[in-house]
Amino acid sequence: MRVVFSIMERIVKAGQGWRLGWNPQAIEFQGLVGGADWAIELTEVELRDFCRLVMQLAETMAQMATELMDEEKIACEVESEWLWLEAKGYPHAYSLHLILQTGRRAEGEWTIAAVPELLQATQTLMTF
Repeated sequence: MRVVFSIMERIVKAGQGWRLGWNPQAIEFQGLVGGADWAIELTEVELRDFCRLVMQLAETMAQMATELMDEEKIACEVESEWLWLEAKGYPHAYSLHLILQTGRRAEGEWTIAAVPELLQATQTLMTF
């Protein structure tokens, strides 16, 4: 994972197949989420909701590990007024799918390989 800082407190975190950004100085869209070949700008409310929902999904998937047999896959969804997120795969290895439900509407997906670093970066994105 690499972290890029700018002088104006803008933060962009990126890794293999994912990007997250936070710019508290931006007027309308302070956040950014993206994959290898796509990106969506988010408002602060949308970005905070994204971070909350991603962590909620991660906790749910971890809890499901004790309920499923090793070869069983699962799909879990969470939704808010602004976003819909789905985790699909095994409790220890899953992809994420995002749909932005407001205004400009958009969607994207992260691969199984990208999710662990994305989750880690989500926890610390807005704490600098």
